[in-house]
Amino acid sequence: MPAQSEQRCTSIATSSAWGMSWPVHLGQSMDTEPENRGMGSVLQERFHCQITFRVPCLPLVDSAFSSQMQIRAYLFLSTTAACWGANTVFAKMAVDEVSPMLLTMLRWLGVVMLVWVLAHRGVKREWAVIKPKLGYLLAMGGLGLAIFNALFFVAAHRTTALNMGIIQGTVPVFVLLGGYLLYRERVSPMQMAGVGLTLVGVILVAVEGDFRRLVALAFNVGDLMIILACLLYSGYTLWLRQKPDVPALTWFALLATAAFVSSIPLAALEWQMGVTQWPTSTAWVLLALIVLFPSFIAQVFFIRGVELLGPGRAGVFVNLVPILASLAAVGVLNEVFTWYHGVALALVLAGIAVAESFASSQAQDTTRRPQA
Repeated sequence: MPAQSEQRCTSIATSSAWGMSWPVHLGQSMDTEPENRGMGSVLQERFHCQITFRVPCLPLVDSAFSSQMQIRAYLFLSTTAACWGANTVFAKMAVDEVSPMLLTMLRWLGVVMLVWVLAHRGVKREWAVIKPKLGYLLAMGGLGLAIFNALFFVAAHRTTALNMGIIQGTVPVFVLLGGYLLYRERVSPMQMAGVGLTLVGVILVAVEGDFRRLVALAFNVGDLMIILACLLYSGYTLWLRQKPDVPALTWFALLATAAFVSSIPLAALEWQMGVTQWPTSTAWVLLALIVLFPSFIAQVFFIRGVELLGPGRAGVFVNLVPILASLAAVGVLNEVFTWYHGVALALVLAGIAVAESFASSQAQDTTRRPQA
Protein backbone atom coordinates (compact mmCIF):
# COMPACT_ATOMS: atom_id res chain seq x y z
CA MET A 1 0.00 0.00 0.00
CA PRO A 2 1.16 3.64 -0.43
CA ALA A 3 2.95 5.12 2.52
CA GLN A 4 0.23 7.65 3.21
CA SER A 5 -2.28 4.82 3.71
CA GLU A 6 -0.43 3.77 6.86
CA GLN A 7 -1.80 6.82 8.65
CA ARG A 8 -3.80 6.00 11.81
CA CYS A 9 -7.24 7.54 12.29
CA THR A 10 -8.30 8.08 15.87
CA SER A 11 -11.31 9.60 17.55
CA ILE A 12 -12.60 9.50 21.09
CA ALA A 13 -16.31 9.58 21.85
CA THR A 14 -18.02 9.67 25.19
CA SER A 15 -21.59 8.90 26.13
CA SER A 16 -23.56 9.40 29.30
CA ALA A 17 -27.15 9.10 30.40
CA TRP A 18 -27.08 8.41 34.13
CA GLY A 19 -23.80 10.22 34.65
CA MET A 20 -21.37 7.63 33.28
CA SER A 21 -18.58 8.51 30.84
CA TRP A 22 -17.11 5.71 28.77
CA PRO A 23 -14.22 6.37 26.36
CA VAL A 24 -14.32 4.58 23.04
CA HIS A 25 -11.27 4.58 20.79
CA LEU A 26 -11.91 4.19 17.11
CA GLY A 27 -8.79 3.35 15.24
CA GLN A 28 -6.91 0.82 13.17
CA SER A 29 -3.73 1.00 11.19
CA MET A 30 -4.51 0.73 7.49
CA ASP A 31 -1.25 -0.99 6.54
CA THR A 32 -2.87 -4.39 5.95
CA GLU A 33 -4.68 -5.27 2.76
CA PRO A 34 -8.25 -6.59 3.36
CA GLU A 35 -7.54 -9.70 1.37
CA ASN A 36 -4.60 -10.53 3.63
CA ARG A 37 -6.65 -10.52 6.79
CA GLY A 38 -7.40 -13.95 8.18
CA MET A 39 -10.71 -15.11 9.62
CA GLY A 40 -9.12 -15.09 13.06
CA SER A 41 -8.47 -11.34 12.91
CA VAL A 42 -12.02 -10.71 11.73
CA LEU A 43 -13.47 -12.69 14.64
CA GLN A 44 -11.09 -10.97 17.04
CA GLU A 45 -12.41 -7.61 15.87
CA ARG A 46 -16.00 -8.83 16.25
CA PHE A 47 -15.59 -9.90 19.90
CA HIS A 48 -12.75 -7.63 21.03
CA CYS A 49 -13.59 -5.64 24.13
CA GLN A 50 -11.93 -2.46 22.87
CA ILE A 51 -14.31 -1.31 20.17
CA THR A 52 -12.04 -1.22 17.11
CA PHE A 53 -13.12 -0.70 13.54
CA ARG A 54 -11.25 -0.70 10.23
CA VAL A 55 -12.21 2.60 8.67
CA PRO A 56 -10.90 4.70 5.79
CA CYS A 57 -8.62 7.57 6.79
CA LEU A 58 -11.29 10.25 6.68
CA PRO A 59 -11.69 13.07 9.18
CA LEU A 60 -13.64 11.91 12.21
CA VAL A 61 -15.65 14.25 14.42
CA ASP A 62 -15.68 13.84 18.19
CA SER A 63 -19.28 12.80 18.89
CA ALA A 64 -21.51 10.23 20.53
CA PHE A 65 -21.84 6.80 19.00
CA SER A 66 -23.17 6.44 15.49
CA SER A 67 -26.80 5.46 15.08
CA GLN A 68 -25.74 2.00 13.87
CA MET A 69 -23.76 1.37 17.05
CA GLN A 70 -26.62 2.64 19.19
CA ILE A 71 -29.10 0.34 17.46
CA ARG A 72 -26.76 -2.59 18.00
CA ALA A 73 -26.34 -1.72 21.67
CA TYR A 74 -30.10 -1.28 22.12
CA LEU A 75 -30.68 -4.70 20.56
CA PHE A 76 -28.13 -6.33 22.88
CA LEU A 77 -29.56 -4.68 25.99
CA SER A 78 -33.22 -5.21 25.08
CA THR A 79 -32.54 -8.90 24.54
CA THR A 80 -30.74 -8.96 27.88
CA ALA A 81 -33.76 -7.41 29.59
CA ALA A 82 -36.08 -9.97 27.98
CA CYS A 83 -33.90 -12.84 29.20
CA TRP A 84 -33.76 -11.41 32.72
CA GLY A 85 -37.50 -10.87 32.72
CA ALA A 86 -37.91 -14.54 31.87
CA ASN A 87 -35.44 -15.42 34.63
CA THR A 88 -37.84 -13.97 37.19
CA VAL A 89 -40.54 -16.38 36.04
CA PHE A 90 -38.09 -19.31 35.88
CA ALA A 91 -36.99 -18.59 39.48
CA LYS A 92 -40.57 -18.59 40.70
CA MET A 93 -41.39 -21.80 38.80
CA ALA A 94 -38.34 -23.48 40.37
CA VAL A 95 -39.76 -23.07 43.89
CA ASP A 96 -40.36 -26.56 45.40
CA GLU A 97 -38.63 -28.10 42.36
CA VAL A 98 -35.01 -27.58 43.48
CA SER A 99 -33.35 -25.87 46.45
CA PRO A 100 -31.99 -22.36 45.71
CA MET A 101 -28.28 -22.85 46.46
CA LEU A 102 -28.10 -26.08 44.48
CA LEU A 103 -29.86 -24.30 41.62
CA THR A 104 -27.30 -21.50 41.78
CA MET A 105 -24.37 -23.94 41.64
CA LEU A 106 -25.87 -26.05 38.83
CA ARG A 107 -26.70 -22.90 36.89
CA TRP A 108 -23.10 -21.73 36.79
CA LEU A 109 -21.78 -25.23 36.23
CA GLY A 110 -23.91 -25.41 33.11
CA VAL A 111 -22.71 -22.01 31.94
CA VAL A 112 -19.07 -22.96 32.50
CA MET A 113 -19.49 -26.14 30.44
CA LEU A 114 -21.13 -24.16 27.64
CA VAL A 115 -18.91 -21.11 27.49
CA TRP A 116 -15.54 -22.85 27.84
CA VAL A 117 -16.17 -24.83 24.67
CA LEU A 118 -16.27 -21.50 22.84
CA ALA A 119 -13.76 -19.46 24.82
CA HIS A 120 -10.91 -21.75 25.93
CA ARG A 121 -8.56 -20.65 23.12
CA GLY A 122 -9.19 -17.01 23.94
CA VAL A 123 -8.37 -17.61 27.60
CA LYS A 124 -5.03 -19.17 26.69
CA ARG A 125 -4.24 -16.34 24.30
CA GLU A 126 -5.11 -13.60 26.81
CA TRP A 127 -3.77 -15.29 29.95
CA ALA A 128 -0.90 -12.82 30.41
CA VAL A 129 -3.44 -9.99 30.63
CA ILE A 130 -5.91 -11.97 32.75
CA LYS A 131 -3.56 -13.38 35.40
CA PRO A 132 -3.00 -10.11 37.34
CA LYS A 133 -6.79 -9.65 37.52
CA LEU A 134 -7.71 -13.00 39.14
CA GLY A 135 -8.68 -11.43 42.47
CA TYR A 136 -10.84 -8.88 40.69
CA LEU A 137 -12.42 -11.71 38.69
CA LEU A 138 -13.26 -13.72 41.80
CA ALA A 139 -14.91 -10.71 43.46
CA MET A 140 -16.98 -9.88 40.38
CA GLY A 141 -18.07 -13.46 39.75
CA GLY A 142 -18.72 -14.19 43.41
CA LEU A 143 -20.61 -11.07 44.44
CA GLY A 144 -22.11 -9.89 41.16
CA LEU A 145 -23.19 -13.29 39.85
CA ALA A 146 -23.17 -16.15 42.40
CA ILE A 147 -24.45 -14.34 45.50
CA PHE A 148 -26.79 -12.22 43.40
CA ASN A 149 -28.36 -15.40 42.00
CA ALA A 150 -28.52 -17.05 45.42
CA LEU A 151 -30.41 -14.08 46.88
CA PHE A 152 -32.65 -14.01 43.84
CA PHE A 153 -33.62 -17.68 44.08
CA VAL A 154 -34.16 -17.52 47.85
CA ALA A 155 -36.33 -14.41 47.43
CA ALA A 156 -38.52 -16.33 44.97
CA HIS A 157 -39.71 -18.40 47.95
CA ARG A 158 -40.84 -15.27 49.80
CA THR A 159 -42.27 -12.80 47.29
CA THR A 160 -44.04 -12.69 43.93
CA ALA A 161 -42.49 -12.64 40.48
CA LEU A 162 -44.22 -9.30 39.90
CA ASN A 163 -42.43 -7.74 42.88
CA MET A 164 -39.13 -9.36 41.94
CA GLY A 165 -39.31 -7.94 38.45
CA ILE A 166 -40.36 -4.42 39.35
CA ILE A 167 -37.84 -4.02 42.18
CA GLN A 168 -35.02 -4.73 39.73
CA GLY A 169 -35.64 -1.18 38.56
CA THR A 170 -33.38 -0.10 41.45
CA VAL A 171 -30.27 -1.10 39.49
CA PRO A 172 -29.95 2.18 37.53
CA VAL A 173 -30.39 4.13 40.78
CA PHE A 174 -27.55 2.25 42.43
CA VAL A 175 -25.41 2.59 39.29
CA LEU A 176 -25.93 6.35 39.26
CA LEU A 177 -25.11 6.74 42.95
CA GLY A 178 -22.13 4.40 42.66
CA GLY A 179 -20.82 6.33 39.67
CA TYR A 180 -20.97 9.55 41.66
CA LEU A 181 -19.40 8.08 44.80
CA LEU A 182 -16.66 6.08 43.09
CA TYR A 183 -15.90 8.12 39.96
CA ARG A 184 -17.34 11.55 40.80
CA GLU A 185 -19.49 11.49 37.68
CA ARG A 186 -21.71 14.51 37.16
CA VAL A 187 -25.38 14.12 38.13
CA SER A 188 -27.82 16.40 36.30
CA PRO A 189 -31.31 17.47 37.38
CA MET A 190 -32.79 15.32 34.58
CA GLN A 191 -30.92 12.30 35.86
CA MET A 192 -32.19 12.95 39.36
CA ALA A 193 -35.71 13.17 37.98
CA GLY A 194 -35.30 9.75 36.39
CA VAL A 195 -33.94 8.37 39.65
CA GLY A 196 -36.85 9.81 41.57
CA LEU A 197 -39.44 8.29 39.26
CA THR A 198 -37.78 4.89 39.51
CA LEU A 199 -37.50 5.03 43.30
CA VAL A 200 -41.13 5.99 43.78
CA GLY A 201 -42.23 3.09 41.57
CA VAL A 202 -40.08 0.58 43.42
CA ILE A 203 -41.17 1.84 46.84
CA LEU A 204 -44.80 1.64 45.76
CA VAL A 205 -44.35 -2.06 45.00
CA ALA A 206 -42.36 -2.73 48.17
CA VAL A 207 -45.13 -1.32 50.38
CA GLU A 208 -47.86 -2.90 48.23
CA GLY A 209 -49.52 0.45 47.61
CA ASP A 210 -49.80 1.32 51.31
CA PHE A 211 -47.30 4.02 52.31
CA ARG A 212 -48.16 3.52 55.96
CA ARG A 213 -46.02 0.38 55.71
CA LEU A 214 -43.09 2.60 54.73
CA VAL A 215 -43.43 4.56 57.98
CA ALA A 216 -43.70 1.32 59.95
CA LEU A 217 -40.82 -0.27 57.97
CA ALA A 218 -43.09 -3.25 57.31
CA PHE A 219 -41.39 -4.73 54.27
CA ASN A 220 -41.50 -8.20 52.80
CA VAL A 221 -38.22 -10.03 53.47
CA GLY A 222 -38.15 -11.34 49.91
CA ASP A 223 -38.44 -7.81 48.55
CA LEU A 224 -35.52 -6.67 50.70
CA MET A 225 -33.42 -9.58 49.45
CA ILE A 226 -34.11 -8.53 45.86
CA ILE A 227 -33.02 -4.96 46.69
CA LEU A 228 -29.77 -6.30 48.17
CA ALA A 229 -29.24 -8.49 45.10
CA CYS A 230 -29.75 -5.45 42.87
CA LEU A 231 -27.18 -3.53 44.90
CA LEU A 232 -24.64 -6.29 44.25
CA TYR A 233 -25.41 -6.39 40.54
CA SER A 234 -25.08 -2.62 40.33
CA GLY A 235 -21.58 -2.93 41.75
CA TYR A 236 -20.87 -5.59 39.12
CA THR A 237 -22.08 -3.19 36.42
CA LEU A 238 -19.78 -0.44 37.66
CA TRP A 239 -16.82 -2.81 37.96
CA LEU A 240 -17.19 -3.81 34.31
CA ARG A 241 -15.65 -0.51 33.29
CA GLN A 242 -12.37 -1.69 34.86
CA LYS A 243 -12.23 -4.98 32.98
CA PRO A 244 -9.01 -5.63 31.11
CA ASP A 245 -8.76 -5.36 27.35
CA VAL A 246 -9.84 -8.92 26.47
CA PRO A 247 -12.71 -10.22 24.31
CA ALA A 248 -16.14 -10.24 25.96
CA LEU A 249 -16.65 -14.00 25.60
CA THR A 250 -13.24 -14.73 27.11
CA TRP A 251 -13.95 -12.44 30.05
CA PHE A 252 -17.36 -13.97 30.66
CA ALA A 253 -15.91 -17.50 30.68
CA LEU A 254 -13.69 -16.47 33.57
CA LEU A 255 -16.53 -14.67 35.38
CA ALA A 256 -18.75 -17.74 35.05
CA THR A 257 -15.96 -19.91 36.45
CA ALA A 258 -15.55 -17.54 39.40
CA ALA A 259 -19.32 -17.64 39.97
CA PHE A 260 -19.34 -21.45 39.94
CA VAL A 261 -16.43 -21.69 42.38
CA SER A 262 -18.10 -19.14 44.67
CA SER A 263 -21.40 -21.04 44.59
CA ILE A 264 -19.89 -24.33 45.80
CA PRO A 265 -19.63 -23.22 49.48
CA LEU A 266 -23.23 -21.98 49.31
CA ALA A 267 -24.47 -25.35 48.07
CA ALA A 268 -22.33 -27.13 50.68
CA LEU A 269 -23.82 -25.00 53.46
CA GLU A 270 -27.32 -25.81 52.21
CA TRP A 271 -26.40 -29.52 52.25
CA GLN A 272 -24.97 -29.23 55.76
CA MET A 273 -28.22 -27.64 56.96
CA GLY A 274 -30.16 -30.57 55.55
CA VAL A 275 -32.38 -28.49 53.25
CA THR A 276 -30.99 -29.50 49.86
CA GLN A 277 -33.61 -30.63 47.36
CA TRP A 278 -32.39 -32.52 44.31
CA PRO A 279 -33.89 -31.24 41.02
CA THR A 280 -37.10 -32.76 39.74
CA SER A 281 -37.63 -33.40 36.03
CA THR A 282 -39.30 -29.97 35.77
CA ALA A 283 -36.33 -28.37 37.47
CA TRP A 284 -33.91 -29.83 34.92
CA VAL A 285 -35.91 -28.20 32.11
CA LEU A 286 -35.95 -24.90 33.97
CA LEU A 287 -32.22 -25.22 34.63
CA ALA A 288 -31.52 -25.64 30.90
CA LEU A 289 -33.55 -22.51 30.13
CA ILE A 290 -31.84 -20.54 32.90
CA VAL A 291 -28.38 -21.56 31.69
CA LEU A 292 -29.04 -20.68 28.05
CA PHE A 293 -31.00 -17.42 28.25
CA PRO A 294 -30.48 -15.33 31.43
CA SER A 295 -27.08 -16.85 32.26
CA PHE A 296 -25.29 -17.10 28.92
CA ILE A 297 -26.94 -15.00 26.23
CA ALA A 298 -27.99 -12.19 28.56
CA GLN A 299 -24.63 -11.89 30.32
CA VAL A 300 -22.59 -11.78 27.10
CA PHE A 301 -24.99 -9.26 25.56
CA PHE A 302 -24.92 -7.15 28.72
CA ILE A 303 -21.11 -6.99 28.76
CA ARG A 304 -21.20 -5.99 25.09
CA GLY A 305 -23.86 -3.37 25.77
CA VAL A 306 -21.79 -1.84 28.58
CA GLU A 307 -18.84 -1.67 26.19
CA LEU A 308 -20.90 0.18 23.60
CA LEU A 309 -22.91 2.54 25.82
CA GLY A 310 -21.08 2.60 29.15
CA PRO A 311 -22.47 1.33 32.46
CA GLY A 312 -24.77 4.30 33.03
CA ARG A 313 -26.78 4.06 29.82
CA ALA A 314 -26.66 0.27 29.87
CA GLY A 315 -28.11 0.31 33.38
CA VAL A 316 -31.15 2.19 32.12
CA PHE A 317 -32.23 -0.84 30.09
CA VAL A 318 -32.55 -2.88 33.26
CA ASN A 319 -35.73 -0.87 33.72
CA LEU A 320 -37.26 -2.92 30.91
CA VAL A 321 -37.02 -6.00 33.13
CA PRO A 322 -39.95 -4.97 35.37
CA ILE A 323 -42.23 -4.56 32.37
CA LEU A 324 -41.30 -7.85 30.73
CA ALA A 325 -41.24 -9.75 34.03
CA SER A 326 -44.67 -8.39 34.94
CA LEU A 327 -46.15 -9.45 31.62
CA ALA A 328 -44.67 -12.93 32.05
CA ALA A 329 -45.78 -13.20 35.69
CA VAL A 330 -49.38 -12.39 34.77
CA GLY A 331 -49.44 -14.39 31.54
CA VAL A 332 -47.53 -17.48 32.68
CA LEU A 333 -47.93 -17.60 36.45
CA ASN A 334 -51.42 -16.03 36.64
CA GLU A 335 -50.29 -13.62 39.35
CA VAL A 336 -52.69 -10.81 40.27
CA PHE A 337 -51.84 -7.46 38.66
CA THR A 338 -53.00 -4.70 41.04
CA TRP A 339 -53.33 -0.94 40.62
CA TYR A 340 -49.99 -0.24 42.30
CA HIS A 341 -48.19 -2.58 39.92
CA GLY A 342 -49.61 -0.56 37.03
CA VAL A 343 -48.63 2.78 38.56
CA ALA A 344 -45.14 1.48 39.37
CA LEU A 345 -44.61 0.27 35.81
CA ALA A 346 -45.74 3.65 34.47
CA LEU A 347 -43.21 5.39 36.71
CA VAL A 348 -40.43 3.06 35.56
CA LEU A 349 -41.27 3.71 31.90
CA ALA A 350 -41.24 7.45 32.59
CA GLY A 351 -37.80 7.08 34.15
CA ILE A 352 -36.51 5.37 31.00
CA ALA A 353 -37.97 8.11 28.81
CA VAL A 354 -36.43 10.90 30.90
CA ALA A 355 -32.98 9.27 30.99
CA GLU A 356 -32.86 8.40 27.31
CA SER A 357 -34.17 11.80 26.17
CA PHE A 358 -31.41 13.38 28.26
CA ALA A 359 -28.83 11.08 26.65
CA SER A 360 -30.09 11.82 23.14
CA SER A 361 -30.08 15.59 23.64
CA GLN A 362 -26.60 15.45 25.16
CA ALA A 363 -25.36 13.35 22.24
CA GLN A 364 -26.76 15.89 19.76
CA ASP A 365 -25.15 18.79 21.64
CA THR A 366 -21.80 16.97 21.57
CA THR A 367 -22.10 16.28 17.86
CA ARG A 368 -22.94 19.90 17.04
CA ARG A 369 -20.24 21.40 19.26
CA PRO A 370 -17.56 23.00 17.03
CA GLN A 371 -14.01 21.74 17.22
CA ALA A 372 -11.54 23.82 19.22
